[in-house]
Order: sequence, then C-alpha cells, then structure tokens
Amino acid sequence: MKNHLDTARSSTDLVAELKALLAEAETIVSGSVTEYSADALETLRERFGAMQERLASTCESAKKKVVAGAKYTDEAIRANPYQSLAIAAGVGLLVGVLLGRNSSK
Repeated sequence: MKNHLDTARSSTDLVAELKALLAEAETIVSGSVTEYSADALETLRERFGAMQERLASTCESAKKKVVAGAKYTDEAIRANPYQSLAIAAGVGLLVGVLLGRNSSK
C-alpha cells in the first residue's frame, strides 16, 4: 500500500512540476525574447528534459504494474477456472438484474 501512495504522490508532484514548467514556458514565449537570457532558456530546456525522463520513468513503472497485475489475474484464473467462471457469471447476473430494474422504471 505504501508503494501505491508513493506512486500517487510522485504523480501529483510530476503534474505540479509540469504545470509550473508550462507556465514558465508560456511566460517566456509571450514575452520578448530579448527579456530572457540564453541561460534562462537553457534552464528551461534542462527542466523540460528532466521532466521527460521522469514522465518516461513513471509510464514505465505503470506499465510494469499493469503487466504484473494481468499476469497475476491470468494465473489466478488458470488456477481456479470454475470458481472464476462462477464469479463472472454471478457478477453478470447481478449487473443484468440491476440494469433491468432501472430500465423498467
């Protein structure tokens, strides 16, 4: 659970940093180019590069977690095929009954 919370916090930090970077880029683009030194533009490029790396890392981490979850689900279904089928049928029946009740009103 802690890993999930760290990932959520990291994603929130990433989004906040991306918004700040975009705001700074918009300020630079909307202002006169001569107002900003080459150092400021280089700093912006470096921050953008770092942001791309963090985003790629976050996406790769999410991809690994999704694949691991899919493998675990596949193994659980293969280990218990009849129980999985019964659960799926029960959920389908429950959803059908609930949708049927709402549409008849």
